[in-house]
Amino acid sequence: MRRCLHTYKLLILLALLPFTSYAVDMEEIAEGGRIYDKWWVEMELSKPTTTHSAYPKAGKQTGANTSRCKECHGWDYRGREGAYSKGSHFTGIKGIQAYSGGSENKVFEILKDKNHQYDKVMLDGALKTVAKFVVHGQIDMAKYIDAKSKKVNGNARKGKTLFRDNCADCHNKDGRAFNLAHDDGVTEYIGTIANKNPWETLHKVRNGHPGAEMTMSKMHSGGGMGMGMGMGRSWRVGDEMPAMLTELNEQQQVDLLTYLQALPKK
Repeated sequence: MRRCLHTYKLLILLALLPFTSYAVDMEEIAEGGRIYDKWWVEMELSKPTTTHSAYPKAGKQTGANTSRCKECHGWDYRGREGAYSKGSHFTGIKGIQAYSGGSENKVFEILKDKNHQYDKVMLDGALKTVAKFVVHGQIDMAKYIDAKSKKVNGNARKGKTLFRDNCADCHNKDGRAFNLAHDDGVTEYIGTIANKNPWETLHKVRNGHPGAEMTMSKMHSGGGMGMGMGMGRSWRVGDEMPAMLTELNEQQQVDLLTYLQALPKK
């Protein structure tokens, strides 16, 4: 009788725990990562026309970019302690790693506080999605990327296979199907950016690129290497670039990034 009572109490306790303790929507996390990247593009909202009120005066950026989460907290989520510890993106603002594994509600409230004020430009649903990314979507990039050399410590051979199966149909075998540069007269390919900014590249590998669309049909028909492979999932013309967060595990993402650094830079 006593054992049954203990079992009953345990079931009641488990029922009271948040659902997110058991299952987290990976696609929603990836969407939060894209909002973290450039929210107005991902959410199809108006681009900011002024510098964010909380952006430090010592910062070197102006205008819309200062409203991006990544601009202050970094692609590696470490802010002043990471890749943005110096250079044109330095702000002196701390990263978000302390909130990894924490409370979604706490992050949600921070996004709406007088410092961030994102509730003035996005609905609560979008902010909750960002909170899911902050709490559940971060990884410790310092484990994989050397801060000085920018080299990634994954397996390039395995990464080559992953690139062939997931990326080559759209980006070509050499990764030079698209010029990814923002400025006229500049040429940047996947290999260029993977070497120049591996933290940004890994973030986009995991979460996708805001508003980016596929330009060719893509279908997985087998393999079983990742979380979504071998299940007949297809990508069609007009689809957003798929987030590898739902397709590959963390080590596979790092292996893919390692191979991207071997692709042509020019």
